[in-house]
Amino acid sequence: MPPGKYGMQEEWEKEGEVVMDFLLPTGIFLKFPVSRNDTIKNIKKMVWKNARSEALFSGLGDPDAYVFTCINQTAEREELEEESRRVSDVRPFMCVLRLVAREGDRVEKLTNAQISLLIGKGLHEFEAQKNHEVNEFRTKMRTFCEEKAQERQSLPWHQWMEYSFPCDLEPCCSPPGSKTKNTKKIFVNVKFEASDESFMLQQDPQDLPMALMRSALKKKATVFRSVRQEPEDYTLQVNGRWEFIYGRHPLCQFKYIFSCLRNCQNPHLTMVHHSTISKYQEEQGRMCSQVYKTRSLSRPPPLPLKKNTSSLWSINEPFYIHLLQGSRVNADEGMKLVVQAGLFHGSELLCKVVTSSEVTVCSEPLWDQRLEFDINVADLPRMSRLCFALYAVIEKTKKPRGTKKKNKRADCPIAWVNTMVFDYKDQLKTGEFLLSTWPSVPDDKSDLLNPMGTVEKNPNVDSAAGLLIRYPNIRPHPLYYPPLEKIADVERNVDPVFPTKEENVRLKEIMDNKNYTEFFEDEKELLWKLRAEVRDRFPESLSKLLLITKWNKREDVVQVSTKSVYLLKKWPDLPAIHALELLDYSFPDPAVRSFTIRCLRKLSDGELLQYLIQLVQVLKYESYLDCDLTTFLLERALSNKRIGHFLFWHLRSEIHVASVGLRFGLILEAYCRGNIHHIKLLTKQNEALGKMKALSDIVKSGSQKMTAEDLKLCIRQESYLEALSDLLSPLNPSVVLAEICADKCRFMDSKMKPLWLMYRNPLAQGDMVGIIFKNGDDLRQDMLTLQMIQLMENLWKKEGLDLRMIPYGCLSTGNKMGLIEVVKNSDTIANIQRNNSNSAATAAFNKDALLNWLKSKNPEDKLDQAIEEFTLSCAGYCVATYVLGIGDRHNDNIMIRETGQLFHIDFGHFLGNFKRKLGINRERVPFILTYDFVHVIQQGRTNNSEKFERFREYCERAYKILCRNGTLFVNLFAMMKAAGLPELTSFKDIQYLKDSLALGKSDEEALKNFKVKFNEALRESWKTKVNWMMHSLAKDNRP
Repeated sequence: MPPGKYGMQEEWEKEGEVVMDFLLPTGIFLKFPVSRNDTIKNIKKMVWKNARSEALFSGLGDPDAYVFTCINQTAEREELEEESRRVSDVRPFMCVLRLVAREGDRVEKLTNAQISLLIGKGLHEFEAQKNHEVNEFRTKMRTFCEEKAQERQSLPWHQWMEYSFPCDLEPCCSPPGSKTKNTKKIFVNVKFEASDESFMLQQDPQDLPMALMRSALKKKATVFRSVRQEPEDYTLQVNGRWEFIYGRHPLCQFKYIFSCLRNCQNPHLTMVHHSTISKYQEEQGRMCSQVYKTRSLSRPPPLPLKKNTSSLWSINEPFYIHLLQGSRVNADEGMKLVVQAGLFHGSELLCKVVTSSEVTVCSEPLWDQRLEFDINVADLPRMSRLCFALYAVIEKTKKPRGTKKKNKRADCPIAWVNTMVFDYKDQLKTGEFLLSTWPSVPDDKSDLLNPMGTVEKNPNVDSAAGLLIRYPNIRPHPLYYPPLEKIADVERNVDPVFPTKEENVRLKEIMDNKNYTEFFEDEKELLWKLRAEVRDRFPESLSKLLLITKWNKREDVVQVSTKSVYLLKKWPDLPAIHALELLDYSFPDPAVRSFTIRCLRKLSDGELLQYLIQLVQVLKYESYLDCDLTTFLLERALSNKRIGHFLFWHLRSEIHVASVGLRFGLILEAYCRGNIHHIKLLTKQNEALGKMKALSDIVKSGSQKMTAEDLKLCIRQESYLEALSDLLSPLNPSVVLAEICADKCRFMDSKMKPLWLMYRNPLAQGDMVGIIFKNGDDLRQDMLTLQMIQLMENLWKKEGLDLRMIPYGCLSTGNKMGLIEVVKNSDTIANIQRNNSNSAATAAFNKDALLNWLKSKNPEDKLDQAIEEFTLSCAGYCVATYVLGIGDRHNDNIMIRETGQLFHIDFGHFLGNFKRKLGINRERVPFILTYDFVHVIQQGRTNNSEKFERFREYCERAYKILCRNGTLFVNLFAMMKAAGLPELTSFKDIQYLKDSLALGKSDEEALKNFKVKFNEALRESWKTKVNWMMHSLAKDNRP
């Protein structure tokens, strides 16, 4: 066997049969061939059939009393409870299955196996932690989620629909292209379920769904002379999709109908009786009750009362810890090892950093040293975190006498680790803790300490450096942080402060400065003195007040933290745009985070979905497993299946990240417990993605030249066809990916060889649905950019400006892999230019190519509409790419639909991180506005300035709307710092956004600046053309 290859990994990739060994509990050994596509259930039947002719068969009994076990690919023993899996998907390490008697509750074990398989983390890993916080969180969340599931099952059918099939709505309810009140009526094709007959009904787009259902029932009664039925007993389903049209929204506000109107198509709907919906509900209820009846839903017993405890605030002694020793430390000989320790509250350093003595490099360095901090135990805030950095320094070399210059020493960072000072039960920690550290970035010249990092220990304990510390027993009994409800109201008797006229003016100046980063001491004092004024006049500036709070002064903390007293209790709820900012790691106080969630509860489901990516990222800042944000997200996910779907994938896509694997895994487990029926749908998607990755790995392996025909052959294999068909699209759970069309599938020629997969749905009207599977690229930056473009479009639409954007679907589903929606009937500018030119060198300068292509796709009267679509979308993308600082713009990542809509793809660089070649910035324009774009906008006429000025007006209007909402974009990007994207790691990266949105400037100044950029883009567009030509030549010359 060649080195590094063990077990059967490659065997399972093949087709056909494999010979397997079976060990029976009777001591009998069987050996026979099975198909790799056989399920575990079928194999069990074959074992029983073969065992009949063997001795001791009568001792076996009922097959259901046994379960197969195997050693899996991670060298762990696995019970194969999920018997519908194929053996090629189980992938045992060796071709051996052992049959053992089944123990414990089968339903519970099967559910646990399904959850483990789905979330990519065995539930036994959580149990193996032997961690009280983990165990209590699991118990509490399981009870919470199962109660939510049972509440949901008792809902009336129409309310249950709001959970299962939430309406997919446009941000406003005006139909596309409606400039006047007299909008023309639409034709809707309606059929009844279990009937082939359909009716074409004429309806006003502003009518409610109830009016359409009433018309359909009236038509049915007339045609079939049947008894009139009530529209309240029906709902409307989009044909071939799990999408429903119901409720008190105009027809034209539903995205499906809006899209049909825009594309001049007739909507196709089915009338579904409520009894059908009730059957779905009952079926899901049965699945849940099977699991829930096996255990009582009793709440865990209350925690025992704390005896012999004293308040932390009675102890005016310095806080200290003992640094004992290190383990598995790897550094060059001839250096000294040092540990730095700092106490932080969020981003604020509470007192001076403490540094250990220097010790000689060795694997297990010994310090045994007391590290004392310049802060009293009484002044420790509740969310104090202790941050350590382990680093090496080069020993001082002796200098000859008379040399005055100090010898500088280079610090070589090795590792960092953070831990909380209080445990999850508010108790000051005592005793020894072995902290498994995280490796530092070797060339990182910033601070050694990393307070923004996780408080989780590195789970890779066998390879990570460790630090052993000991918290002292300051008192013989436990010390607890005082509960908020017991804190005295220190401000009850304080006289109100009345600001002077000068103070009022100064306060307004501070509040109006949106681009603030730091405050001077006199500003801090004024803000704190006038905090009641801030609350009454500038409530949205709560973050400024919290930033200047002295968290190492008990008096300040009491006034801010306690729920029962002065500030947060009386602070008015903030709009989400401002509340989101308070989820940053700079604001860890539990009362602040609780207040923030109180504000976010007012978000509609649509708004919550819009910000869900960020809300998942800021979970990484939470210090304990049980927190208000986790409960809030689970509660909303269990009330709206669409939110649940995307929450699942945003968490699942980062389960491989060591620092969040435990937290995200526990939240995923809780979600699955509260949504037993969703496990099956998500598992189907997960299996399909697994097969896509296997296909992609084969294509990329390069062991032999893979052709498109080879790919099609692979897809046609039974195991692939089954896994890749009949699933809901992870990009949009309303879309059914019914039949994969192997003949239409291919892989693309770019570096990562993405798979281009096409699906047909016999029940849905229209073309096929396409998805792109990417393996090897981190799609999170694309996902964030497209989220921002979607948000921009929503803001523009709310102001009556529809710029025809195409924020296509994009979803990261795992480590450097994910899905992208195919935008049908579109092509790249590069292809259009190449197909209209004789050579790559001249293609980029062919200004007629785009207009000629649009003419060929839009004959006669359709051309004007296509040019209008081009003009609107070009304006939208000019503004969006400028504001977001999107780089690497060339003619291969700008596309046009046949309808005229222009759109951008591939967002590998943003926030002004433009591509450089030999140290020279290749992209020297604020955004892409070339003369061939202008040529289309002006309808091919050079003197058509009216059309161009209208385009300029669209751009300016769009930009002004974004500037008015600048704070929202800045806050959302700031929340994404936790994601660890290479181009978004600090506030410096967000400064580009603040500048492009002219934060802190007047509307006039902002617009003036944009006009300069607009003229610059037009004037310098020839440079873009040269860049495009170079790109085309480079692409043509690729091997």
